[in-house]
Amino acid sequence: MFRRREPVPFAFLAEAESFRSNITPPPRQRASFGEIAGRSLLGLTIVAGLIGALILGMPAMSTPSDAPTQQSQASEGH
Repeated sequence: MFRRREPVPFAFLAEAESFRSNITPPPRQRASFGEIAGRSLLGLTIVAGLIGALILGMPAMSTPSDAPTQQSQASEGH
């Protein structure tokens, strides 16, 4: 960035507060019933997908501790 060569008067910076607008923004519109229902349905779908993936993935993540270890036929040395 380039620097300004002339100094900035600090009186202008102090007066900047008086130039702020006193107009309030319009109030937010309330969401319609369809928008609320759509958002909740989307949220429930995402949560159900995560729970389903966790339930389906649990057998793959668990280690079989009571099952005997299986050896392939190549390691038996026939």
